[in-house]
Amino acid sequence: MRKTIVFALFAVILLSINLKADDIKTAVIKSSVWCEHCDATVHKGLKKLPAIKEVKVDLDKKEITVKYDAGKTSLEKVRTAISKLGYDADDIPADRAAYRKLPNCCKNPEDRK
Repeated sequence: MRKTIVFALFAVILLSINLKADDIKTAVIKSSVWCEHCDATVHKGLKKLPAIKEVKVDLDKKEITVKYDAGKTSLEKVRTAISKLGYDADDIPADRAAYRKLPNCCKNPEDRK
């Protein structure tokens, strides 16, 4: 009887781990990242969100790859978070107030002073 209960608990834990892993999604988001400072800002800002599992910034392709828990957040919320950091996120433009606060190296060349 005791072995059966232990086995049942183990099976439930294993099943819940597998179900949780199925909620992890990966998104590749086109963005307006330019430099290493942009990379650091995006990493720092997104890692504050508990649903974000991994962030990779490709400056050459101007893409941010994000692994996130779809059970805790949506792709739209991830894009909005990037926008609030001052960067474009696919079709969501950068938040203007956040963009103005970025250092010149992170701004579009035509906006640099």
